[in-house]
Amino acid sequence: MTMSVTPTASTSAESLEAASSEASDQTSATTRTETSAPAHSAAAGETAAGREAEAPALRPHAEDAFAEELAALAAQDDRPRPERWLLSPWAVATYLLGGTLADGTVITPKYVGPRRIVEVAVTTLATDRALLLLGVPGTAKTWVSEHLAAAVSGDSTLLVQGTAGTPEEAIRYGWNYARLLAHGPSRDALVPSPVMRAMADGMTARVEELTRIPADVQDSLITILSEKTLPIPELGQETQAVRGFNVIATANDRDRGVNELSSALRRRFNTVVLPLPESVDAEVDIVARRVEQIGRSLDLPAVPEGVEEIRRVVTVFRELRDGVTADGRTKIKSPSGTLSTAEAISVVTSGLALASHFGDGLLRAGDVAAGILGAVVRDPAADRVIWQEYLEAVVRERDGWKDFYRACREVSA
Repeated sequence: MTMSVTPTASTSAESLEAASSEASDQTSATTRTETSAPAHSAAAGETAAGREAEAPALRPHAEDAFAEELAALAAQDDRPRPERWLLSPWAVATYLLGGTLADGTVITPKYVGPRRIVEVAVTTLATDRALLLLGVPGTAKTWVSEHLAAAVSGDSTLLVQGTAGTPEEAIRYGWNYARLLAHGPSRDALVPSPVMRAMADGMTARVEELTRIPADVQDSLITILSEKTLPIPELGQETQAVRGFNVIATANDRDRGVNELSSALRRRFNTVVLPLPESVDAEVDIVARRVEQIGRSLDLPAVPEGVEEIRRVVTVFRELRDGVTADGRTKIKSPSGTLSTAEAISVVTSGLALASHFGDGLLRAGDVAAGILGAVVRDPAADRVIWQEYLEAVVRERDGWKDFYRACREVSA
């Protein structure tokens, strides 16, 4: 039976990522795909390789960005660990929620929300049930998925990205057609999917945006999740999952291009619902933390200088999202966009970039106004009217928001 947890407390996400050197040792069997430009000569190839070795990744994988934290947790984790897990369930939860270890090591929170959500998610992965993280866009499904895989298996890259064009081969396996034509069907000609590799190595596979995948392709997961085996009829063989294998899928059912999950597939998952943050303060904290992390990688100004503008952005998004002002006195129309926490992070990050490159480095109303307009007005006809009404009826009358009102009026003209 599928278990659904729908908390009412705050949530959302923050992340950058990590894993210990111990994780690297245990996951050496898992091949990571690397792409590089073709070299036209040996010298050119060496130069390109040198640049690649020296240049840091714009956004490291979870297991790389937080390798020290994962290593510290592994060193002090004396609790029972499921087979092939790098950490115990308690340590995985601590990695996501943050805390201070006995030796004083500070584990930064990757997810801000009720502890019970994370405990249920981690416990699900410790059983033979797959985990489905469900929520509206921007509720940290991807961040939580990535960090769970990093903490459990030390590798968050066994990923299937769901789209309307995702083929069945992305979940099962494909073929190297040159070898297939030359030598016929064989193991050498078979190209395993991330899910198939996770089954063979006892790792955690991730399926992002499961509801965007066509229904017939979704159902190719049913046998994998129920029987823990992947038949290869062309070879008369199968790949059986070894202990440690599991799947984390993410999905939302409120966006366009969504395909409903069949009841047969949904029964194979335990569902954990990730809600939006409950309070303004919680959402401001989430946005500030995440923007600070992104800003460090982009050499942007410190977030504390712009906390007031962050609070304004969050307030506007929440009021338009909820259809009522924060004091509950005025009902307003909601635009067509989701106005999620993730979009608030994007607006503030863009504003910081504007302040840094074309201002004095201090985040001001004019730096976030254009980003808010772009997030709110998705339908040029209907949403623009809603935005104008909100500006005149709410923002214009709010004490201390005159500069914000003027900036939004300028970009909306």
